[in-house]
Amino acid sequence: MSKAHPRRNMLSFAKDIPNMISLLGLLCSVLGIYFVIEGYFLAGIISILWAVLFDWLDGIIARKIKDRTKEQGVFGEQLDSMIDIVSFGVFPAILLLSYGNYSAWFIPGSFIIVASCSIRLSYFNLYGLIDNKTYMGLALDNNVLILAFIFLFESFFNHATFSIILYIALLILTALNLSSIPTPKLGTKWIYALAVYVLVLTSVLGSILWNRV
Repeated sequence: MSKAHPRRNMLSFAKDIPNMISLLGLLCSVLGIYFVIEGYFLAGIISILWAVLFDWLDGIIARKIKDRTKEQGVFGEQLDSMIDIVSFGVFPAILLLSYGNYSAWFIPGSFIIVASCSIRLSYFNLYGLIDNKTYMGLALDNNVLILAFIFLFESFFNHATFSIILYIALLILTALNLSSIPTPKLGTKWIYALAVYVLVLTSVLGSILWNRV
């Protein structure tokens, strides 16, 4: 009879560099949630943009580490999926609720966001990609990148109007997340474009936020 593989201590996985980067992304998401609850929406968007960047980095670095064990890889995949629920499900749901002044009308939309995120991640964990370069439906991290762009135009509308725009945009993105439309999986080289996008929007949104203080 073969000897059972010994269980590792839970916190030992936190010493794995890619998992540490994933946890940095989670920290950004928690900060983003805090900011939007407090009504600092642009600060929340900036925080979640950095969560996306860390979400990309952890996978890239994981693939470059040659001596990473299978256990660490499997744990990292599960950790990444759990963090994605916070970043791309809980955060936008709370953003919508907070921007809508916690009106009951925004509860259905918030539920749909979290539910669709959970469904998509569960489906992805079961089936994976259509092929090596193609997702089924729009990947969740794209929602944040599009949301950040939308917030560049927030000042052109009053609060009530923009809350409706935000509601509609999030529901459209949710529909695309759950659709059967094939979308390309961007390769490692796109990390540079993402980094530039995050830095530029951090600067622009940060400047707008600074002028409001």
